[in-house]
Amino acid sequence: MDAAIEIHGVTKTFGDKTAVDDLDLLVPTGSLCGFLGPNGAGKSTTIRMIMSIFFPDRGSIAVLGKPSAVESKDRIGYLPEERGIYRKMRVGEFLTYMARLKGVDAGEAKRRAENWLNRVDLSDVFKKRCEELSKGMNQKVQVVASIIHNPDLIILDEPFTGLDPVNTKMARELIHDLNDEGRTIIFSTHVLFQAEQICDRIFMIHKGRKVLDDTMESIRRRFDPRTLLVRPAEGNGAFRPMDFDGVVRAEKRRDEYEVYLREDADPTTVMRAMMSAADLRKIELRQPSLEDVFVRLVEGTRISESGAVEVVEAA
Repeated sequence: MDAAIEIHGVTKTFGDKTAVDDLDLLVPTGSLCGFLGPNGAGKSTTIRMIMSIFFPDRGSIAVLGKPSAVESKDRIGYLPEERGIYRKMRVGEFLTYMARLKGVDAGEAKRRAENWLNRVDLSDVFKKRCEELSKGMNQKVQVVASIIHNPDLIILDEPFTGLDPVNTKMARELIHDLNDEGRTIIFSTHVLFQAEQICDRIFMIHKGRKVLDDTMESIRRRFDPRTLLVRPAEGNGAFRPMDFDGVVRAEKRRDEYEVYLREDADPTTVMRAMMSAADLRKIELRQPSLEDVFVRLVEGTRISESGAVEVVEAA
């Protein structure tokens, strides 16, 4: 596998706290990878080590084929969670300056700044000072600043913060466009449904250890749906989900039931039994969301006496 980022056996401590513990990770070139974990899981520390802001206590990190991000800095775009912008500078001047720092000549940098502002619907702010912009506008300017030099690797930490739904959709489409151009993107977020919509691969850590590293397609196959959504026909008040073999719990939500199955139950068999016994308007398997998977893994993760992560998938 051609990897944009390779992490092997990386550990990072701060005093007596271990933030990242013996971490291994390969991020395939050209992938759009969601980087997830609860607060304090080690996400930000890992990203900062990838960017050579921090250095590991032990282990190795290679970025774009080099021993550190320092040697590949002009090929990397980074939007940190802690935003920074030169508020007194004019927007066009700021973006041109950021491009120049990455080796783009002055004329080309200005042209790219104008083109990118047009692309994100900010064509009228080129001569405005950054301090005159709204929070959402500033956020878009900082996203542009992180990609104006056409990087091969883009790391975005909570990129949708401060954006309204329209601009969130625009940013999501922009991320897909950049990935379609062959750029590797790491997308870190606490908003799990955004990662589910955007990413083709998910990396999840808990207590500094990896608990999930796979494609979205494989994750959905691995975590087979154990829940049915059932809506009886109007007037069919006699429908009782708990009467069917394989059902362990049912919750009614308005005119629909969420029916939970035993781990050994065959969903197709249960669905057929329900359709034969009752008049139903709808019955379907509920696809597990990334939030479902996240909670299931985090709640079922323990650290063994040897220090290894064990994922205990509850029945």
